[in-house]
Amino acid sequence: MRFGLTTPIVTRHPANDAAWTEDAGPAELSKIALAADRLGYHHLTCSEHTAIPTSVAPVRGARYYDPLATFGFLAAQTTRLRFVTHVLVLPYHHPLEIAKRYGTLDRLSGGRLVLGVGVGTLAEEFALLGVPFEGRGAIYEDALRALRAAFGTRVPSYAGSHFRFGGQIVDPCGVQARIPIWLGGRTRRSLRRALVFGDGWDPFGLSLAELEGMLASARRWPEWRTPFELVLSLEEKLDPTDAGERDRLVALLERYRALGATTMNLRFRHAGLAQYLAQLDAFATDVAPRFA
Repeated sequence: MRFGLTTPIVTRHPANDAAWTEDAGPAELSKIALAADRLGYHHLTCSEHTAIPTSVAPVRGARYYDPLATFGFLAAQTTRLRFVTHVLVLPYHHPLEIAKRYGTLDRLSGGRLVLGVGVGTLAEEFALLGVPFEGRGAIYEDALRALRAAFGTRVPSYAGSHFRFGGQIVDPCGVQARIPIWLGGRTRRSLRRALVFGDGWDPFGLSLAELEGMLASARRWPEWRTPFELVLSLEEKLDPTDAGERDRLVALLERYRALGATTMNLRFRHAGLAQYLAQLDAFATDVAPRFA
């Protein structure tokens, strides 16, 4: 398995947050990225929301750094670390907008981008941006086809149900011949879409028991295929610098490996930057080699 980080600071979600990140910013984020790059972590994440309604913030959180700006800042400081949009709400964007903006990032970073995308569920934000909420699934699926056709292509062309383009130049474009596209979500439908349209599934908010049931069913679907990335997130936050918790963490990761996880998004329980950096070192030294 490969190991990436659900990046602190850039998203402050009530279920996963640590108090110290409220006042943290670029300096602390740089230290995390440099440590992750040096220690061989696979990726950092950053989510997308334009504006969170005040009534929703207690549940979804209020802070969401912009992924493009964040990853541009971090790509300039690192050499190996990949960057995962976790996730872009694809119906908010024209596929050529993503192909151009994130293709530029892919080129500037030397091909270190992974596009995580989702259909979106926050109706108020759709309304704010003037994007239809009803029928977004069909828009999403056509945008996925269009994005696959456009990314990394200087003169892209596509004709689908919602998007049509051709005869235009997108320069610069991404450098990866096939950009990895991981689909988010938490439903069987999101998993089926990932199998049909993407390279992997990056779900959120699902317990191990729920994942076990969904994946057991999915492996019987005609759409099931290999290779296919299963990018899963730990359901429990532990401290790898503590010997007892490290053993529990290893046992937990073994269960995810048994599910077929290829990549894990890691979260730890920490009270400050120094502790978090020590946890990154401890995990890379004492845990990750067991799953190489």
